[in-house]
Amino acid sequence: MFGLFKNKNKVAAVDEFVMPIDGEIIDITEVEDPVFSEKMMGDGFAIIPVAGSVVSPVDGEIIKVFSTKHAIGIKSAKGHEILIHVGIDTVQLNGKGFTALVNDGDKIKVGQEILQFDVEIVKKSASSYVVPVVFTDSTKVSVKKFGKTAQGERDILSFG
Repeated sequence: MFGLFKNKNKVAAVDEFVMPIDGEIIDITEVEDPVFSEKMMGDGFAIIPVAGSVVSPVDGEIIKVFSTKHAIGIKSAKGHEILIHVGIDTVQLNGKGFTALVNDGDKIKVGQEILQFDVEIVKKSASSYVVPVVFTDSTKVSVKKFGKTAQGERDILSFG
């Protein structure tokens, strides 16, 4: 959809992937925005956050920090492209309540904090505070664990 996240050479290798935010994992189809729930941007899952810290789920590089800081695109070391999008309609906040800790082109390590956001501001101001995590390069994922999950937890997804 954005063009930034298209990868025609799908990589079959599996990344180490960790939970980017403390919270509850829900199915992507439960997100209140059809762009995400109908998987128009790709497969993935969503998180109902309990804290406003986002860590990189993989080793890789920052592709894009959106100017409003509500979303970050990551290219993993294995070639997967991942979008972490905090809330629905959060672009309207124009960065209020968000602090990006990385810039476009930065190399990142799994577990490195990359974004902070004020959960209460997002709850009050956005249509939803759920956080979609989408593989925008056509990678298929299966969630192995739903429900409460700790930031940094491993073995939450399977690829393929």
